[in-house]
Amino acid sequence: MTDRVANISTKADPFAEGDDSLEDVQKDDIHIRIQQRNGRKTLTTIQGIAQDFDLKRIIRVIKKEFHCNGTVVDHPEYGEVLQLQGDQRKNIKKFLTEIGLADSNKIKLHGF
Repeated sequence: MTDRVANISTKADPFAEGDDSLEDVQKDDIHIRIQQRNGRKTLTTIQGIAQDFDLKRIIRVIKKEFHCNGTVVDHPEYGEVLQLQGDQRKNIKKFLTEIGLADSNKIKLHGF
């Protein structure tokens, strides 16, 4: 899994001279919420991932890993938010900590 997400941060220039110790760990909290749609259908939203990371590349890997559909939505209040079908809260928390995007204490789970 980690070989597929090795280059999720596309803002850094690999050919730039200077400090090679780029810090790819999230500084702010990431909020993972669940929203009820209709009946048994739910949406999982992920908000607070830093703009340094390529969200479209992250969502592509998540969709393949957890076999669900998802998209990046531009929210007027929260900025860019990831939306996934189904209840993927625990999977996403585990995924974000395994790839080193965020520490487990920086991820907040909300809902039910």
